[in-house]
Amino acid sequence: MAYQGDRTTGFASPAADDIEGTIDLMSEALDLRRPSRYPVRVEGDVLLNRSIRHGDILVVDAAIAPRPGVVVVASVGDELRVCELTQRNGEWWLRTSTPGSADIAVDEATDVSIWAVVSGLVRTDV
Repeated sequence: MAYQGDRTTGFASPAADDIEGTIDLMSEALDLRRPSRYPVRVEGDVLLNRSIRHGDILVVDAAIAPRPGVVVVASVGDELRVCELTQRNGEWWLRTSTPGSADIAVDEATDVSIWAVVSGLVRTDV
């Protein structure tokens, strides 16, 4: 049985009007029923500066248009990477938090493509 803040014993709380309903992660926050959304489990500490850690589950959406500052799942050569998308002088770049790694250009000359934008994060180990 889930806790219902409005079903308590004793006198009525003056804050009863401000009690929120239950949180439905599946339909409200994650909404994995959309065909463009899917979960991706992170391997390695790829973006610690954005608090994305090994074992986290990212909810990614292929229908969201990329914009500067978002975290994306990108195909770089033959591997998938979780990176921050940046823009400099009208050009798109992928940035990781790996020390010493250079930013990766997103253009037709490189084998790089943006697969999806990260729209949520689930962490099971706190």
